[in-house]
Amino acid sequence: MIGRVNKHFWMALAILPLIGCSSSNDEDLRQWMAEQRRQTVPRVSPISEPKQYVPLEYTEVVATDPFSSIRLTQALKRDSDSPNSSAALLAPELNRRKEPLESHPLDTMVMVGSLERKGQRVALVKVDSLLYQVRQGNYLGQNYGRVMKVAEGEITLREIVQDAAGEWIERSAALQLQEKTK
Repeated sequence: MIGRVNKHFWMALAILPLIGCSSSNDEDLRQWMAEQRRQTVPRVSPISEPKQYVPLEYTEVVATDPFSSIRLTQALKRDSDSPNSSAALLAPELNRRKEPLESHPLDTMVMVGSLERKGQRVALVKVDSLLYQVRQGNYLGQNYGRVMKVAEGEITLREIVQDAAGEWIERSAALQLQEKTK
């Protein structure tokens, strides 16, 4: 029992200087903090009022798709009034029935061969893993391309396109035989 009291005594004796030091330093620190709080004045500038939000009403302008047949028809009507009109190029194209290969761009088509049938040359054109027979007079591509000539290694087309000024012009295009390299 005396050993136990001795042990508590030494422990209390070791803690006593720490308690004495901490109370005097703590009080100085508290005084300094209180003085700093009194001296420090926060400076907050007022926030400006927010701008008033005014919603704008969206008014959709009735616009046609620049690639639609309606737009082409409007251009045809507009150009037909002028004597120097290129609308004569487009008029027959709008009135005829579209062929299956006119729904594909010309750059997705591949000429894979040609053959002679009843004295007329026929080109074999591959589009999306389907094979089509193309003769002179058929239409290809999305620019009103009419086949003018089918040769052994090339299909020559006449296309009708709009230039930068919006005028309809003819241009020639060709689809050449693509040989498979393996």
